[in-house]
Amino acid sequence: MKNAMHLLVCLLLCGFLSAQTGKITGKINSQDNQTIEGVLVSLLSATDSALLKTTFPEPDGSFSFSNLTDNQYLVLIEGDGFEMFQSAPLTVNQNTVALPVVTLTTSSRKLDEVVVVRKKSFVENKIDRTVVNVDAMMSAAGSNAMDVLEKSPGISIDQNGVITFKGKSGVAVFIDDKPSYLSGADLEAYLKSLPASTLNQIELMTNPPAKYDAAGSAGVINIKTRKSRQKGFNGSVSSRVSKGKRGRTQNSLNLNYTDGKIRLYGSAGFSAGENLTDLYIFRRYKNPDGSTKTLFDQNSILTGKNNSANLRAGMDYYASENTTLGVSVTALSTSGDNMSNVRSVLTNAASVLDSTIVADNKEDKRFKNGGVTLNYSRDLGGDRKLTADADFLAYSDRTAQLYRNYIYQPDGSLSSSDRSTGRLPSKISIYAFKTDYSQPFKGEASFETGYKVSYSRTDNVADYADIINGFPVPNLKNSNHFKYDEVIHAAYANFSKNFKRFSLQAGLRLESTVSKGNQLGNGTANSASRFTRSYTNLFPTAYLMYKLDSIGNNQLVTSYGKRINRPYYQDLNPFLSPLDKFTFYSGNPYLNPSFAHNVELSYRYKGLFSTTLSYGQSDDEINETIEIRDEIYYSRPGNIGKSRYYSLNMQSDFEVAKWFSTSLYAETTRSSYKSDLYTEGLDSKGTFFFFSANNRFTISKSWAAELSGRYNSEITSSQFTLGARGSINVAIQKKVLKDQGTLRLIANDIFYMGINNGVINNLQLTDATWKNKPDSRYVALAFSYSFGKMFQQKGSERSGAAEEQGRVKG
Repeated sequence: MKNAMHLLVCLLLCGFLSAQTGKITGKINSQDNQTIEGVLVSLLSATDSALLKTTFPEPDGSFSFSNLTDNQYLVLIEGDGFEMFQSAPLTVNQNTVALPVVTLTTSSRKLDEVVVVRKKSFVENKIDRTVVNVDAMMSAAGSNAMDVLEKSPGISIDQNGVITFKGKSGVAVFIDDKPSYLSGADLEAYLKSLPASTLNQIELMTNPPAKYDAAGSAGVINIKTRKSRQKGFNGSVSSRVSKGKRGRTQNSLNLNYTDGKIRLYGSAGFSAGENLTDLYIFRRYKNPDGSTKTLFDQNSILTGKNNSANLRAGMDYYASENTTLGVSVTALSTSGDNMSNVRSVLTNAASVLDSTIVADNKEDKRFKNGGVTLNYSRDLGGDRKLTADADFLAYSDRTAQLYRNYIYQPDGSLSSSDRSTGRLPSKISIYAFKTDYSQPFKGEASFETGYKVSYSRTDNVADYADIINGFPVPNLKNSNHFKYDEVIHAAYANFSKNFKRFSLQAGLRLESTVSKGNQLGNGTANSASRFTRSYTNLFPTAYLMYKLDSIGNNQLVTSYGKRINRPYYQDLNPFLSPLDKFTFYSGNPYLNPSFAHNVELSYRYKGLFSTTLSYGQSDDEINETIEIRDEIYYSRPGNIGKSRYYSLNMQSDFEVAKWFSTSLYAETTRSSYKSDLYTEGLDSKGTFFFFSANNRFTISKSWAAELSGRYNSEITSSQFTLGARGSINVAIQKKVLKDQGTLRLIANDIFYMGINNGVINNLQLTDATWKNKPDSRYVALAFSYSFGKMFQQKGSERSGAAEEQGRVKG
């Protein structure tokens, strides 16, 4: 601990290096002393006119752009009622360039609104992340965050909603730099309830900077929502209806109002629909000599009706030119009534029928989440900034289950039946506080440091009963009560500097964790037990970029990061939950945190092409594991001893013609896993290939189209082999209502290639396969309408909550 603190202090001191600043300054006047409020100043690259930064002038008309790399830039100034101004190319070479005073002239015709039209690249590469611009994805219109995420390069989502990034599981999902505090079914439900119209960008980070929590062995996916800071009253609405085997509708509303020192904002979304999944499971139980003992063939039709509603609202108060106070609230409510009609057939080795089991199961799930965030932001001058955030989040999950099983003999007669119920309430409370300080230095150098503390408390109850003679009898074997508390203290320092051709960024994060688990037990059926764990770890990150030519068209980028995966809260819960008479799910209170090391080397050519070579290793990686015991299937999370990943990917985003642009992504990954696993040792390895394409066509001023697709080959993932699958999607759009409205027609998975199938390996005397046929082929019609002026105001919406939110699992 002492040495760790010494290292952190050394890194803090590294921030006080100094040299000369790269900066552009300027001042704006109007021809007739008209107010310049609402004027937008943009910084563009002189090479390709790409938008780099935006700002607003101070009350005296002055503005500046700091921390600029050596390059040529353009300054663009535009505002309602003024003629647009664009500077000549400005060369920054570790110096300050002062733009002559700009006098804006009144426009000859008054525009109702100024709209800056600029094509966004589908994908952008930065030193520490890849950015996906949601607006460039036409098929995202009217859809949800889960759909957008699945179409992002390098992202794959399996039939259970588990997200993998570049072939690795254990990715942490953040919303606006704040972990979602969700996982599994609850994370999937939340992302599906979040309208795509509220999203701005998807940030993909294999090695996130030290400012981010160290959670996520495969990296971090940060979903950035829109935070409109436009002056006046403005907003947007969107609605989408889709029809596959079942129907669904998704609707959203976004509103913003800014005037003087107050900014109010809010968004609401609602979705409703039905789902249908056709699931096949086959198991062959074997004798010790490998011959067939019995055969198990199961078909499940999973149907349900699911509704979700979410709300986000907040206010920023600009107490002064340099101080902003903010408060925001979020709320989410999902409900689902799901039915499982299961038919299981047991036969002997000669396929002669032994018995048939019919299950008629029902689950009613009610999930709620609410949160309050308080923000403080203070500009200290000289681009120094201090922020503080406090969060409180609460989660409530109430699930009621009803199981009905009927066993029939070969002649069709009913030999036995049973009925049971389950009540599974769960509550999670999270409190977090964080503060950050940033300071630039001469020589295009900057320094950040911060501290965070979080406290999480979970309370889970499993109350099962068997219905005997019409009366409930407590099932103490499956019932229990589990509580879990956790405190995490974290501090970090991050330093970055640009040289003539080199750019570097280095960070160090220190995290100290204390956790306590308490299984209350219920007598002799489940005895009470407690555990306490504490550990402190250092997490370094480093990035280095080198320009192979003077203007930086060709770049080499390398990075390294150490990550941690803490168990999801419910994964530590030892409860046993039945799916049917042959399948049970449970947690694992003996799970250890997993540690990972990731290294990448990339070559980039302008913004057009990049290729990356990656290596990752994980120790004690947390993954789903399957055990067969007495021909019963038990699924629980477990630690996989050693996992290794080697990956090569290529990505391009370019304009083929003025009417046609494309984004391509290809990846090949070699993965291997080695671990002790119940009765069978795990030693699996495999190579998979992944390809995706997004083609965008401009047909006319008001018409556009998109053709996209993705394909992955067979994937080895720990104990599982996942089958190949893909999708081909088409979208066409039409601008209406003076270009403020958009109609889109979308066809998803046209050839129905999104079927999930696979093999479960390393089972004692058992072979097992499955096929999952989701409702992925559908047609959707979406409409969106935007209104308001396109002038931005500063804002402060943030959240200080961190990694814990990504660890709530349904």
